[in-house]
Amino acid sequence: MPEQHFWLRGDRPAGPVGFDECQGVWNVYGHSETVRVLSDPGVFSSDTNRHFLPEPDDYDAGGMLTQLDPPEHRALRRLVGKTFTPGAVAALEPRVASLTRELLDAVDGRREIELIGDFAQPLPITVIACLLGVPRQDHALFRQWADELFPGTEPPSVGGNPEQDRHVDAAYDLSRRMSEYFAAHIEERRRHPGDDLLSRLVHAEIDGERLSGTALTAFVELLFLAGYVTTALLLGNTALCLDAHPGHTARLRADRSGVPAVIEESLRLMTPFAVFHRVVTERVELGGQRLLPGQIVALWLGAANRDEKVFSRPHVFDPARDPNPHLGFGRGIHFCLGAPLARLEGRIALGALLDRFPRLRTDPDNPPVFLSSPEVSGPRLLPLLTGGRAA
Repeated sequence: MPEQHFWLRGDRPAGPVGFDECQGVWNVYGHSETVRVLSDPGVFSSDTNRHFLPEPDDYDAGGMLTQLDPPEHRALRRLVGKTFTPGAVAALEPRVASLTRELLDAVDGRREIELIGDFAQPLPITVIACLLGVPRQDHALFRQWADELFPGTEPPSVGGNPEQDRHVDAAYDLSRRMSEYFAAHIEERRRHPGDDLLSRLVHAEIDGERLSGTALTAFVELLFLAGYVTTALLLGNTALCLDAHPGHTARLRADRSGVPAVIEESLRLMTPFAVFHRVVTERVELGGQRLLPGQIVALWLGAANRDEKVFSRPHVFDPARDPNPHLGFGRGIHFCLGAPLARLEGRIALGALLDRFPRLRTDPDNPPVFLSSPEVSGPRLLPLLTGGRAA
């Protein structure tokens, strides 16, 4: 794992808030401090990308929901919110269950599977592709994009550095290719709308105006990113937690009602999105430190989720933890829009894996390979011994 993820090794930060002279950012590790920042968009703005880009004047937040503050954020989120309400997500359960069976049928009988490539990655990619209404033959293209998402090994710094600039260039190239792809489908939906999320976005209005093509493509790219990454890493991390705790696995096989709690504790202990950024808009004190306007704040959710002031035995995997106020899906106005869908996919997928395979254990001769990006926590490759098929 990246060295920035010190909490995964059981280490504690020196304090809840500290300044990184090298990167030029304030690191926030405390749970209460993180909640405060996430809950106050007026003082801690989400419009941060322009502070990291080599050519910030060319940047347009457009439809990037995660980069918008109220009131623009509120209007855009309301536009797509109906797609991700608990009721709307519950209606997707038969489709998710069918896709899950299809993916597991493809690896049926194997003594070893690679969980990420065989299952945890294609499941959410296929679900979000179906929601958007893109052709099934293009799903492989989505998986190719997913492989390019997190090449970085260094945290973002104000002003950048050569390696960061290369990663930004690669991200721009990926964004350009995705934009061109979705722009073509958006134009098609303008002429021939269908019964899918992309058609609804194309023809929806905010304050009497439809979204521009640029805003639409940016928004769809974000839906793809969030729809894939959260669930893929959630499944991989949950498998790792259960592998390290066979007693919990045995109890879960005997009683599947514990699946939701296992998922929530996995989100706390191995938080998929490890860091969010905000920019300070006015003088403020946080965690005993004085922050100035224009300074960048890095919120390390993984560390906040192991704050011993909030969680007893924070480094212990305990599905019975109650309450469990983890920040795995964020907090405040930017609480993960797709959280209900990620939880549904996680519940169905984990239950299906336990049904299908008599065991799911890591292979000592073929260990997991973790993502090197400090922005996320989880495996890139996760070979698992399955014991064949359950009786």
